[in-house]
Amino acid sequence: MAIGNWLGSALLALGLMSTAQAATIEAGDLEQLDLNGHISLLEDAGRAMDIDEARIAQGYAPAPGGRTSFGFTESAWWVRVPLRNSADTPRELVLRQDYPLIDKIDLWVVRDGVVASHIATGDRLPFDTRAIDHRDFLFPLTLPARSETTLYLRLQTDGAMNIGLSLHRPITLLSRLSLEQLAFGLYFGGFFVLIFYNLFIFLAVRDRPFLFYLLYATSYGLYFGIHDGLSFQFLWPDHPDWANTSLLVMLTLTLTFGLLFTRSFLDGPRLAPRLDRAASALQALSILALLASFLVPYRVLIAPVAYLTLAATVVILAMGILGLLRRQVSARYFMIAWAVLLAGVLVYMCKTFGWLPHNALTQNAFQIGSLLEMMLLSLALAHRVRELSHQSRTDALTQLVNRRAFDETVEREFDRRRKSHVAIALLVADVDHFKQVNDRHGHAYGDKVLRRIADVLRECVDGRDMVGRYGGEEFAVLFPGLDASAAAARAEQIRQAVQERVGDHSPVTISIGVASTDDGGIDSPNALFRAADEALYRAKDRGRNRVVGYAEALPESSPAG
Repeated sequence: MAIGNWLGSALLALGLMSTAQAATIEAGDLEQLDLNGHISLLEDAGRAMDIDEARIAQGYAPAPGGRTSFGFTESAWWVRVPLRNSADTPRELVLRQDYPLIDKIDLWVVRDGVVASHIATGDRLPFDTRAIDHRDFLFPLTLPARSETTLYLRLQTDGAMNIGLSLHRPITLLSRLSLEQLAFGLYFGGFFVLIFYNLFIFLAVRDRPFLFYLLYATSYGLYFGIHDGLSFQFLWPDHPDWANTSLLVMLTLTLTFGLLFTRSFLDGPRLAPRLDRAASALQALSILALLASFLVPYRVLIAPVAYLTLAATVVILAMGILGLLRRQVSARYFMIAWAVLLAGVLVYMCKTFGWLPHNALTQNAFQIGSLLEMMLLSLALAHRVRELSHQSRTDALTQLVNRRAFDETVEREFDRRRKSHVAIALLVADVDHFKQVNDRHGHAYGDKVLRRIADVLRECVDGRDMVGRYGGEEFAVLFPGLDASAAAARAEQIRQAVQERVGDHSPVTISIGVASTDDGGIDSPNALFRAADEALYRAKDRGRNRVVGYAEALPESSPAG
């Protein structure tokens, strides 16, 4: 609060040094005009001045550099706008205050030394106190022919003080508002598309980060609806107290779900246990602030929530950076998304504290950054879907495809074969005496053996061939386009490579059964697997460490060692 008062006084002092009074605005042929460089300001630190005192006060000064953002301040601010209509006909204009989160705003129209009209409105009063139904504050004005009029406005708010005044011809303003409504439609439409898109994905994959993202995006979208004045206009126009409270409610919900999403998406407990505990504590504080927003006045709670937002942002960024350092692919998307959002937040906060001017870019930077963030986070979640799909089809130990993925591939190859009539060969391999390997050297060594065999199998195949771990110590290799003899020859190469390259303490061997659709009587995936399994059984029965074909078209391989 003290910073806001000091900043406002300093800016006004600079304005007093530059010029004593803003010039009268000629409104006779005005189409539209940003008033921030044409108004005079007066700070009322005690919020006690009335219109009569404001009219005779001597402390008015132009806005220095056109900047009219004063941050969080306990002062009320008076604005004086001198107008002249030199035309021979009356002039219809609309005065606009484009920052909707002003608690109380009064307009007095003074002409010939007399107050001609007074309008009192603000977001602490019911919406129907506004002269025109719109999310911003719009005041219709009629300037008589060859007249001079002075406008006096008093603005007071418990939040950030942003004065964004402009004058427009009604038809000009209508065109501008139409474009703004289109922009809002695109913005919130984009939010809804992202929400429903990720809702459908969540219903399909049932992955918790998608749920937390949905809640985060929904609360964020509702927060911006309140921030832009749209919720007050369309959802609760008769409940100004809730209109203010809801801003804190949605902000704290956004923090809560944002932290939940981050911890879940980046796997916080495993990635960084200490940071995850800090995020959990901030999450609890966010829930506490949510409950307090129903009991504690807005002006008391807004500053602590701002600090809480800052702390949560720091922790979220720290977790994202740590994920990058540990080469989490998903963390790249996550950090890019948050960097875009924070750039928008930085611009908006600089405007809020009066360090940047209040204009369309600074006012909407937060929203632009948030929509881009949501889009990038959706890409991050899409990458997660690919990861989940890969994990569901991949054996965790060997990183070969698992049985489910292998079976699906065999089905597809049989569908192709029905059209092309090309042979399909299947190799089924089993590690000899694997239980003894585990018993002698431990399960860790047994896992190492399985990984090495997987590496050998990967090196021995190419093209459309597929290698999979079919269960336990059993592997399978699919050879589309190979007949039985060619597949048996490849199987023998694999058997020899395993014997030569796997095993630290003693050689590890495998037995292999081979079957092919040209063996006869094999017309389905199940029949092919049964034939390969029968050949593997023969290889085991005949002494292991050998290749046996289903039709025994080739001589049996002799045991090697």
